[in-house]
Amino acid sequence: MVASESWTVWGMEAGVTVTDAGALAAAAAIVRRTLADIDDACSRFRNDSELAILGPQLAAGARVSPLLALLVEGALDAARWTDGDVDPTLGRELEALGYDRDIVSVRLFPGRGVEEGAASGLPPAAREASGWSRVSLSGRTLTVPAGTRLDLGATAKAIAADRAAGQVYSELGCGVLVSLGGDLASAGPAPEGGWQVLVQDLADDPAQQLSLGAGFAMATSSTQKRRWEHEGAQVHHILDPRFGLPAETVWRSVTVAAPTCLEANAFSTAGVVRGFRAVDWFRGRGIAGRFVDQHGRTIVTGAWPSEQPAASGRRHHG
Repeated sequence: MVASESWTVWGMEAGVTVTDAGALAAAAAIVRRTLADIDDACSRFRNDSELAILGPQLAAGARVSPLLALLVEGALDAARWTDGDVDPTLGRELEALGYDRDIVSVRLFPGRGVEEGAASGLPPAAREASGWSRVSLSGRTLTVPAGTRLDLGATAKAIAADRAAGQVYSELGCGVLVSLGGDLASAGPAPEGGWQVLVQDLADDPAQQLSLGAGFAMATSSTQKRRWEHEGAQVHHILDPRFGLPAETVWRSVTVAAPTCLEANAFSTAGVVRGFRAVDWFRGRGIAGRFVDQHGRTIVTGAWPSEQPAASGRRHHG
């Protein structure tokens, strides 16, 4: 019998499910510890995170911890895989939109973004492309151009899921599924029939029941959940790096299954950024994906199974 525990962290629901009920408490402690370590390393909302403390030194190059180096490396990998659609150098642009605290605080107290135009010092259309390519990580020496602020949030969350699942299996030997908001990662043996996942972003979105195989991961990127009001308009957190502004909301959500959560998250995010062009891109690369448009219609690509009526199961929150 599987056993589960869930809690709230980083303004989202986190959870862990294990195949050995007796290991649940220890598994939850491992996941919590992993999340705390990653928050200490790279939180954009804490002045005492390693990334914040080293910020003034990064233009000249600074030696970082092994964990922060791993997180930056993962973010740069995601940028390379997606041709820059996922760009970790959008921290100032997010702050300019008011996303300078956790999402709960942003919604409660909107309008605290930096002064207009201060995000990059340039009009949106003139933002330099491929900001990520100017970030250098040589061993553990990280160099970031002056005036650029890293935002590792999305990829760090995916790495946290992968890392926590792997650590639970390594330490406890049981099968495990870790859920962090829209990110799922598994490790070790799955229950008979696989991990049962209900893929659904919001309650009124189309639902699909899936079986996730042992060792696989899934991620949903949503334009509906992390939303807030900025200067009288609704905005969301997935930015188009070309402009430093929220990507056009062609899709309500994009979900991807992949061998790692980092890969799944990178391509689901890029799917939102690319809009209509993402479908053929996914098909050309054989990416197992599910797109939900603004009318609730779905398109699937790659090995993603065709739509079937959803049954009760463990919900995958996008």
